[in-house]
Amino acid sequence: MAQIVGGGRPVNDAERRVIAYLRDHAPADWLLLHNVEVPRGHDVFEVDLIVLTGHSLVVVDVKGTRGRIEVSGVRWFPPRREAFGSPVTKLRGTAKALKGLLVSRATQLERVYVDSLVVLTSPDAELVDPAGRDAVNVTDLPRLIATMSDVSRVRRGCSPDVRPYLTAILDALNQTVRRSEAPPRFGNWEVEEQLGGDAKVTEYRAFNATLPGSETVLLRVYQADPLADNEARAAERQRIANAYQTLARIPPHPCVVRSRDFFAIDDESRFVLVLDDVHGQALHLALGQGARLGVIQDLLSGLAHAHANGVIHRALTPASVLVTDDGHAVLTGFDYAKPGPRNYTLVHELGNVLDAHYVAPECQERADQMSTASDVYAAGVIAYQLLTGHLPTSADAHGPDVPEVVRRMLDHSPGKRPSAAEALAALQHAPLHESRLRRLVRRIVSGS
Repeated sequence: MAQIVGGGRPVNDAERRVIAYLRDHAPADWLLLHNVEVPRGHDVFEVDLIVLTGHSLVVVDVKGTRGRIEVSGVRWFPPRREAFGSPVTKLRGTAKALKGLLVSRATQLERVYVDSLVVLTSPDAELVDPAGRDAVNVTDLPRLIATMSDVSRVRRGCSPDVRPYLTAILDALNQTVRRSEAPPRFGNWEVEEQLGGDAKVTEYRAFNATLPGSETVLLRVYQADPLADNEARAAERQRIANAYQTLARIPPHPCVVRSRDFFAIDDESRFVLVLDDVHGQALHLALGQGARLGVIQDLLSGLAHAHANGVIHRALTPASVLVTDDGHAVLTGFDYAKPGPRNYTLVHELGNVLDAHYVAPECQERADQMSTASDVYAAGVIAYQLLTGHLPTSADAHGPDVPEVVRRMLDHSPGKRPSAAEALAALQHAPLHESRLRRLVRRIVSGS
């Protein structure tokens, strides 16, 4: 039985389950700290668990996410929920920060390995990580103790035995971490679950603290630098507020995510965007599963609505489209959108976030050329993927199973592409598949 040496209040049942499991099944010489905060400068890293084993210090993040979770780049795509930033990426950063704090207290702790593990507690949780970057730092409850006991995880240059450093580690932790007294709260929103994030933004599911049990919302909490000069702070504030300002221009529409609030906390070191909690899965998970004409129509409907209100999305990919449990698509991901004329630009940020597969030819080297026509091109790529299961190329973009309007959306000339509204109208009257006779006639006429 491991020893719990301190901590704050667990936020949810998943955290309680992991704490109790380690307490009851881990070796007696392991020490547990739970629900603590690791301060570093103006940032605070929230940590579900810190476990001191015989060979390492392990920073643990608990996730109750259910079902098949697909990893793509630095985002996780769970079923029936919006994609979120990889918790592994964020946790590795937290482990690195904690190691730096420990070494600043006692230089000999440079020899102590600080590991990081995300624990999936749902029995049906399955991580699908084709690249293998996250899987090495993810485990489930039955394998948790075995994973933590694996000395081979200790990196070269670190000691496989932390016992000589035990007193120094405990002293450094005592001076560094602090107990988390309550679940994080942003304004009137109390966190139910941390979903993921990166160095710039952390995503949470939260509920109204005044009405426990009410519907949940999604919070995007953006980090800012309160010590920057006025000009830099103003630019950062504009960048962070962009999604809210963009969505504020768009009247409510069933195919566009709705924002509820945006506010600063503390000394403007963080900003909070409150969004509807859309219960669905990222379109990324539906690619290659056959035709989804209704989803394509919903995507075009949301895009046409945004365009009609002066908004260019600019970063449209399958990751920015959610498919709800009843099969409808909702357009999200407006952080880099352009809400009409303004006196600042985010175009220099686009190079870091764009997926070249969905960027129109005229914008490949010129992100400043993004337009409603380039949005339509990206929607055309997504539509083509949904209908055929693969990305279009110059050779196959004219396949017989692709409606004419989708082929026009993919035209290399922006002036020849239909608007989103025109594409939607055409698609609503287009057959999903041509008959064999029509294909034969078209081949005879074309001479192919």
